Amino acid sequence: MMKLKTHTAAALAVSVLMLVLLGCQKHEGPAESAGKEIDKAVQKTGEKIEKAGEKIQDAVNGDKK
Repeated sequence: MMKLKTHTAAALAVSVLMLVLLGCQKHEGPAESAGKEIDKAVQKTGEKIEKAGEKIQDAVNGDKK
């Protein structure tokens, strides 16, 4: 019976600690969300510019042949 109480108390303590830690998580605000969206847009734009540059380079190299 004593073992059961000890295990129950330990499980309860771990559960409380987990809930406290979950409550302390940093929540993302609107500015941070907007910043992430801007970062994604900039990265996509950079990739498209890089592809366009490769196409231009391929066209230039094709003209030389």
